[in-house]
Amino acid sequence: MTKPISVLIQARHISKHYAMGNAAQQRAGTAQTVHALQDVSLDIAEGDFVAIMGASGSGKSTLMNILGCLDLPSTGTYHLAGEAVQAMGQDQLASIRNRRIGFVFQQFNLLARTSALENVELPMVYSGTKPALRRARAQAALQRVGLGERMGHTPAELSGGQQQRVAIARALVNEPQLILADEPTGALDSQTSEDIMQLLTALNRQGMTVVLVTHEADIAAWARRRLVFKDGHIIQDSVQDGAQTGTSA
Repeated sequence: MTKPISVLIQARHISKHYAMGNAAQQRAGTAQTVHALQDVSLDIAEGDFVAIMGASGSGKSTLMNILGCLDLPSTGTYHLAGEAVQAMGQDQLASIRNRRIGFVFQQFNLLARTSALENVELPMVYSGTKPALRRARAQAALQRVGLGERMGHTPAELSGGQQQRVAIARALVNEPQLILADEPTGALDSQTSEDIMQLLTALNRQGMTVVLVTHEADIAAWARRRLVFKDGHIIQDSVQDGAQTGTSA
């Protein structure tokens, strides 16, 4: 019997507004209001692979911050795995990020003087995992991304692609339901970018939900679904024919 598909991300009428100006302008009501997102609604199913595209200032990064529980919407509702995010305080937001989300960034964000293994252990330090279990899970995550022989190396001793694999292992180590990747290939050459996308595709095939922001059409082509933003709105939401991904191994 086929397992029913469940909605992991449910956003309804999400808007995000920022007041631009100094404190005096804001008190006087003369500050300019920027509408970064305007009435955005979307569902993302568990196990999906979604690419978010758009020009700078289109709203895609603001949406990514809200989906990642790094920011809250000005209006609207956001549920992640059934939890109502928009009503959470900072401690609750930190908890849901640690439990449910793995982040991958363009610049890797690794600690320079720390080994690959210790970098991958870091999220588990914050979650209070015991040292022996931390070590075992970090080793398994590095094996999973093909870096079992490089665990003791620092970022300076690794190529850009290897550093991004360490970052992906770090994103996986708490066994999240969702990977959010912000321009994950932006600092990599073409061949290394393809290697990273093959890795993200393999993780998606194993059941991981992947949402990535990219400016590059060839990177977005790996995803099953493409969202295009302009001026805070979704202007395209399409399923891509020939996407190089799937939900079964």
